[in-house]
Amino acid sequence: MNIFCIGRNYAAHAEELGNEIPNDPVVFMKPASALLQEEGKLPYPSFTKSLHYECELVIRISKEGSNIDMNEASDYYDAIALGFDFTARDVQDECKKKGLPWEKAKAFDNSAAVSEFQAMDKLPDNNNILFSLKKNGKLVQSGDTGLLLFDFEQIISHVSTYFRLQKGDYIFTGTPAGVGPCVAGDVLEAFLFGESKLKVELV
Repeated sequence: MNIFCIGRNYAAHAEELGNEIPNDPVVFMKPASALLQEEGKLPYPSFTKSLHYECELVIRISKEGSNIDMNEASDYYDAIALGFDFTARDVQDECKKKGLPWEKAKAFDNSAAVSEFQAMDKLPDNNNILFSLKKNGKLVQSGDTGLLLFDFEQIISHVSTYFRLQKGDYIFTGTPAGVGPCVAGDVLEAFLFGESKLKVELV
């Protein structure tokens, strides 16, 4: 399976990191080994002093395809989950300064936590999907798909232009504003329409 990720897909998040608003989806990838190995527990990585959380909606690809027309893209995903895209921000910043790729900061082991998937047709509202993240019980991120710069169909069409999508692939669709650091002992809990779906403790 492949894990595709979309960066800077909420204007407020791009602005909070000092990045330009993109004209096209920003795409990067994580290997399957990036999936969190121990459910509910994330060992704090030894190579960073600035680990950041990013809560995102994750869509699951339901059939193979490439060069998918945007008007047909809704047929290529069937379920949604919540995910944490963990970022070693200090490592990423150093790579950016040198003009180097930053997979080390985004695609390391355990950098992707994903909840159980829920069928799209079971959601209360498919058009404005609401999600949020609490750190140690305090609300730090709120997201709404109505604020996406590139919606799910645009993302699928764009990604499939460059990569053949396979059934079972995941696409992290971007994080809203409010990303920030986390340390050992912190508990991150993500909610979909107010219902808890994903909980991870840093150890």
